[in-house]
Amino acid sequence: MEKNQDPAVKNEPVSFIEQFIIDDIKEGKNNGRIHTRFPPEPNGYLHIGHAKAICLDFGMAKKYGGKCNLRFDDTNPVKEEVEYIDSIKEDIHWLGFDWEDREYYASDYFGKLFEFAVDLIKRGLAYVDDQPADVISAQKGTPSQPGTVSPFRNRPVAGNLDLFYRMNEGEFGEGSRVLRAKIDMASPNMQMRDPIIYRIIKSFHHRTGDAWKVYPMYDFAHGQSDYFEGITHSLCTLEFEVHRPLYDWLVDQLRTSDYRPRQIEFNRLNLTYTMMSKRKLLELVQEGKVSGWDDPRMPTLCGLRRRGYTPESIRKFVDLIGYTKVEAINDISLLEHAVREDLNIKAPRVFGVLAPLKVIITNYPADKVEEMEILNNPEDESMGKRKVPFSNELFIERDDFMENPPHKYFRLAPGAEVRLKGAYIIKCESFKKDEKTGQIEEVYCTYDSSTRSGEGSEKKVKGTLHWVSARHAVEAEVRLYDRLFDHEDPSGQKDDDYRKFLNPDSLKVLPGCKLEPSLAPAKPLEKFQFQRLGYFCVDYDSTPDHLVFNRTVSLKDTWAKIKK
Repeated sequence: MEKNQDPAVKNEPVSFIEQFIIDDIKEGKNNGRIHTRFPPEPNGYLHIGHAKAICLDFGMAKKYGGKCNLRFDDTNPVKEEVEYIDSIKEDIHWLGFDWEDREYYASDYFGKLFEFAVDLIKRGLAYVDDQPADVISAQKGTPSQPGTVSPFRNRPVAGNLDLFYRMNEGEFGEGSRVLRAKIDMASPNMQMRDPIIYRIIKSFHHRTGDAWKVYPMYDFAHGQSDYFEGITHSLCTLEFEVHRPLYDWLVDQLRTSDYRPRQIEFNRLNLTYTMMSKRKLLELVQEGKVSGWDDPRMPTLCGLRRRGYTPESIRKFVDLIGYTKVEAINDISLLEHAVREDLNIKAPRVFGVLAPLKVIITNYPADKVEEMEILNNPEDESMGKRKVPFSNELFIERDDFMENPPHKYFRLAPGAEVRLKGAYIIKCESFKKDEKTGQIEEVYCTYDSSTRSGEGSEKKVKGTLHWVSARHAVEAEVRLYDRLFDHEDPSGQKDDDYRKFLNPDSLKVLPGCKLEPSLAPAKPLEKFQFQRLGYFCVDYDSTPDHLVFNRTVSLKDTWAKIKK
């Protein structure tokens, strides 16, 4: 789309946020300029909820010929790490977006913010409060009851300036004093009741070192940073809607022209069977409930990437759920549907047997090997074909054979015939059991040499099985990942112990799986469809001597069937 082109001309549906942008362009606000920002806190890894904001911030800027900044809200050195900054940048690039040369930090503006705070003090719009946090909180009152004025609210300007400078020199302990904006202790909006705008923190900052002993609160740093950077549309989630009057009030004290960034709020991305709290996700990591931030069961972008999700599928999912003013919880099945749709087109089909059962074709020459030519992806024949070796000893799935099958069981059973995909029709003649366990050890079949696939055989059977030649198979470990929680809303229960909803079957490790030999050189993050089984991705742990695959998603929504 060309710069500033109105989608309505093409009858494209737009969100209420995009309509605001279209209207602002038509009205000539900010000279038709569109400038957004994505402002993550570097205190954890990004999750899929952040993907919704990333797609909006970068997407709107790109669509309307604007710019989008990446700005790290690094105002709390206690929780911040460079590791998180690096991971955030990697995730944004992986999703397909780029901030070009516009990488900023709230810490870039610490000097300006401090000067602004000093200016507010001089104008009688801010004061140092010596009371502890719990007392200040209690004095704020309730939405229906005005707050109580602090005894330090009318301290003289000179005294406030002296204390604020001494706070930054490290003279006072953490929590002993704060700087508050002087607004309105009777405001119906609790955010406007003399909010704290600076607090004392004596921790080393990853960019400014020990230069500062006072740090701005998010509400104080956020809007001012938007203003310093010339942001036109500050897009944020609904919990910040009540903060908007404070956002505007602070910007109004700072601005010197008609320009003011516009804050617009939208609903967060919530998913069933998922938890988005970074604090709780960190607890899962620290307690060893998962293997790390990039555990494929985690909703983090690095976890989804490791599991085999594609950036295209996540962007498609975000488009499907859209942006509204109503909080909702989205069904995770829609996300899984999005990745299935994407991988269905992109992923090569291969043969993998997860629970191997040996089949011996008794009338097939023991020294013979044929190369079966099979399409890599019937959805896209341009992906070509591959050759899969076929011999007299094969592996099939253990579930694909039953000694006493039920009615309408179309897989292998005594006397039954099935087609081996891309190869021949075989018939079960007999089988062997382990005398002690009763488990089937081997199945003995014959094949019909006239039924080779692609050679015009008219013989039809109802069942088709995938297989792997035993002598050519490569061995792999396969990790079957499923939903991390077995409750639709694990974080929304009265009992705050979300851990009791952890799904005990969220990970099953299957050693000794048998794969076709074409997978031997597969590299981490390569994606495949194991025919009849699902979509799988090579894990970071995989090596040429020990292949490891993660299940991204099954071929169908099996959970929906279970719930019914």
